[in-house]
Amino acid sequence: MNKKENIKKTIGIAKALEQLYPNPVCALIYKKPHELLIAARLSAQCTDKRVNMITPELFERFPEIKDFAEAEINEVEKYIRSCGLYKTKAFDIVEMCKLLFVNFDCVIPDGIEELLKLPGVGRKTANLIIGTLYGKPAVVTDTHVIRISNRLGLVSTQNPVKVENVLRELLPEKTSLDFCHRLVFFGREVCKARKPECGGCVLKEFCIFIANYGPLT
Repeated sequence: MNKKENIKKTIGIAKALEQLYPNPVCALIYKKPHELLIAARLSAQCTDKRVNMITPELFERFPEIKDFAEAEINEVEKYIRSCGLYKTKAFDIVEMCKLLFVNFDCVIPDGIEELLKLPGVGRKTANLIIGTLYGKPAVVTDTHVIRISNRLGLVSTQNPVKVENVLRELLPEKTSLDFCHRLVFFGREVCKARKPECGGCVLKEFCIFIANYGPLT
């Protein structure tokens, strides 16, 4: 399938997802910009549901970037212990906030390259931040986006950066983040990793997984 055909296919997928999820939003709950950054770091190898259970008490104890920057790592660990890799995440959060406090005057950077300099921040988180906080074009390639993009035949790689680059070429800049949010919800509810619900799938006409293997349900 050439690029023109892939763009046409992507438009069809986007329209179907928009009908299913008309108002896509980030699943992570936050009130302040730095809370989204921290919640995104916590979400690595952890469900958004679990993160949203952890963060209210965490953000009450450490309400500002300065509070996290001055925090003892072992105390942060206590609040996020039920979140996977909590020791590494606690270290990253404290070090991240130290840099934000010292180098950025407690303002979250609005560029991917600057965000990538913060401990624990990868391209997925950086894209989420620039898209959600600053309204810039963003492609967030989490596990759902990667899995479903492959099943739909939009990409043929598990490499997050390569998936991001392909989707950037296929998606309109203004709607790229919404498309990713919709894929995340779709991946949780329908196109699951182990038992996709192919029978009632609104994207089955676009799916090469179904074309090759048939519907699983």
